[in-house]
Amino acid sequence: MTQYGKVKQLLINEPKIWLVTGVAGFIGSNLLETLLLLNQKVVGLDNFATGFQHNLDEVQGLVSTEQWERFKFVEGDIRQLADCKIACQGVDYVLHQAALGSVPRSIADPIATNHTNISGFLNMLVAARDAKVASFTYAASSSTYGDHPALPKVEDAIGKPLSPYAVTKYVNELYADVFARTYDFNTIGLRYFNIFGKRQTPDGAYAAVIPKWTAAMIAGDEVYINGDGDTSRDFNFIENAIQANILAATANSNAKNQVYNVAVGGRTTLNTLFKALQENLITNGIDYNQVPVYRNFREGDVRHSQADISKIQTRLGYDPQFNIIQGIGKAMPWYVKSLN
Repeated sequence: MTQYGKVKQLLINEPKIWLVTGVAGFIGSNLLETLLLLNQKVVGLDNFATGFQHNLDEVQGLVSTEQWERFKFVEGDIRQLADCKIACQGVDYVLHQAALGSVPRSIADPIATNHTNISGFLNMLVAARDAKVASFTYAASSSTYGDHPALPKVEDAIGKPLSPYAVTKYVNELYADVFARTYDFNTIGLRYFNIFGKRQTPDGAYAAVIPKWTAAMIAGDEVYINGDGDTSRDFNFIENAIQANILAATANSNAKNQVYNVAVGGRTTLNTLFKALQENLITNGIDYNQVPVYRNFREGDVRHSQADISKIQTRLGYDPQFNIIQGIGKAMPWYVKSLN
């Protein structure tokens, strides 16, 4: 578990009640695991649209019985205001992770993406405001940078969205800003850059690249690269993102009503990523010697992405502990055990 310094000590000494939406998903279940290990009380909200019961079961097996008893699960949908209000009752900190992710999914079904990511987000804002929660942190997205060409990406310089998904995540930021101005309800948005780690599903048409490729390599199947392989991303290990969420939730008021990049500030091409996964699989006893299959670029994708993380480092004290190679090394044993 990542060491959080004074934040970790604060949470141990002063346990709070946290609401994690999308708690059965990839990021949500990892947040749940960490918070329970830090002896916090957690309310989890999920409708299992993209989350899984087995993620919750895995967390239960990793914490003590006493810690698990501090978790209350609410099966509900952020598109229903009543469910959001029930989940927010008595909560100190909200970590809003629930969303329909994936650029291709949003292109295939923009209405569903809009309902969950915009209407659902607004429901959560209203419910949290009415419950007078102390802190509201939400998952924003690097897709908000759209067609802005500059690298690295700086929070106050964005372009035009390239997908319905990007539109929804930008609208989240607009709503958050309006709630600060209109209701004095301040939030923090975390613009995630390509987070990866354990419990990220490799299945389905909208799976993220690292678990999808890793599962294919373990099975001895072909790996497909969209484009020429020089497309690059700022891949960020899940434990860095967990640190950012806890820092944001416990930040002082001067750091609120802001958006922050959550990444490592690096850039890795898909070709380099492929080789890194190959090498890590070898150290875990799996020799994948096939070459990747290149195909057309994917609609709605940006060519390159890299974050400037100076703002979150300065204002929140964010200190990412894992680069992409370290993160893959830590995640690979879980991938091999779970996906083999």
